[in-house]
Order: sequence, then C-alpha cells, then structure tokens
Amino acid sequence: MTDTAELVKRKKDINLAVVYADPDAFLAHFLGWLEITAFISAQRAGEAQPPADGVTPALTEQQLKSGGVIHVAQDALFAFCMTAALKGDKAAVDKVEEGLTARFGKDFPGATAMWSFRSKIDSPASLEDYVGQAAQKMLIGDLPPPPMRAKENWSAGLRFLEKARKSNFPQEIIYPLARWTREKWSETLEKGIAFLVHIEDNVPVLREVLDETRNDEPFVANVLLKMAPAVDMELNDDAQGFLRSLARRA
Repeated sequence: MTDTAELVKRKKDINLAVVYADPDAFLAHFLGWLEITAFISAQRAGEAQPPADGVTPALTEQQLKSGGVIHVAQDALFAFCMTAALKGDKAAVDKVEEGLTARFGKDFPGATAMWSFRSKIDSPASLEDYVGQAAQKMLIGDLPPPPMRAKENWSAGLRFLEKARKSNFPQEIIYPLARWTREKWSETLEKGIAFLVHIEDNVPVLREVLDETRNDEPFVANVLLKMAPAVDMELNDDAQGFLRSLARRA
C-alpha cells in the first residue's frame, strides 16, 4: 500500500503523537514518517517506482542523511518539542531524544532541531530561536515574574502561532497552543490584571475573548490581537492584518 493512502495513514499516526506529545508513539512512527515522505517525494520526482510487494522501501544510511529526509525529521521533531513544551513535559522531550540517539546515534535525523530547545541563545535571531527559548522556560516551569508574565505569554503565543503555520503539523500544534493560551490568559484574569496596561479598558476585552469556547486558530489570533494593547505591544499594520485574517470566522 505504498501510495497516498499509506501517506495519510502514517501522517495520522505521527499527528496523534505530536498533538498528545506522546514520546512512545512518536518514536514508534518517526521512521515510518520519514520513509513514506521520502518515497512519495522520489515518486513525484520520477526517481522511484512502486515496489512490486507494495511495501514502502526502507531508508539507507545515506538516505537518512539526505537534505530532504533531514528537513522532514527536523519539522516533526520541532513540532513535538513545541507541543511538549506547551504541556510542560520535559520528560517527553528527553525520552524522544534518548530514544532517537539509541536507535540512530547522536547525529540522528533532525538532531539539529533540538538545538533550539537545548542551547542558551542570548540574542535570538530566527523564529526558531525565539520559539526554542520560550519553550525551554515552559519545559522547566521557569515562570516570568508576575509583572512580566502576561507580556511574555503574549510574545510566546505569537511566536508559536507563527511557527505552527510554517510546520507540516499546524493543527497539531495550534490545538495545544489554544489550550495553553486559554489557561494563561484565564490565570491573568484571575490573578494578574493589576499588571495590565489600562486595566479599565482591557479587562472587559479579556473577558470577552475568553468567552469564546473553541480552542482553535481564530481564538489564539483573537487573543493576540485584542490583548496586544494590554501588554503594551504595538502591532504594525501587517501584523494587525495577519492576526485579523486568522481571527475571522466564516
């Protein structure tokens, strides 16, 4: 069954591992995801034919080090680490890294994705740097001081949303992100309104955005859009337009 049906099946398996930050499921389905995506890509490029036995070809050592496979591996690993961070599950990240190292060695496919979640970057430059630095704090439960908490949560939420939309696992990241967003801003409403800018204007707005019960991309975008003034974040026209387009419901 080496075709798009197999691709869909394996994508579902890895999707579930990512959205639930399940390290055992991720380790079980990681290689299969790399194999099917590499094979489908080769087919589309005219470089591979359907195997006679219908079994997706295994990847060779050389193929595991190819640019295309590494890109897919990095994307999957980054997505898993993001959802684990949103749940504060450092043990899940550790288990995946240890499992992949045991199976493939320290230079396992996609290993460089872990740098963002392991390295201290004093001057973040890329989106991945910003996401990784925020995730590191989430993974160890390093909470910002109360006066800075809402602003840092807002910034982390924006970076995670931007990265999710560039991933092959956008919805699998956005659902945990939406739950995290609701939790953090509900906490602000209960305990942190004294640290918001223009409390009398922004607390009613916060209550209104939290009234939405759906944990999805429009909810996350709306929180970011509506609460930017409350944390003294000025959005340029492009950023406002971007968030408005995502917050809009059909």
